[in-house]
Amino acid sequence: MIFDFLSKKITSVPAYDYNPEKEKPVIRASICNGEQVAGFKDKVTGEFHEVMLIRNQHELTEFMKEYKLKHIDKEY
Repeated sequence: MIFDFLSKKITSVPAYDYNPEKEKPVIRASICNGEQVAGFKDKVTGEFHEVMLIRNQHELTEFMKEYKLKHIDKEY
């Protein structure tokens, strides 16, 4: 039972069902404090789905790798 837990892949990137046809990857950055949040923005409605807080370059790289992204736009 404990071995089942240990054998699972542990990732810091939360699971999200990203649809590239309907959504685009976006980093939302605060102009006040510099906080950055990675997520996906609906191309039609503009609704933003927050996935994770980005605190450093490593976390951004993990996010892009997890969702197989080559480019991500930044919005302020």
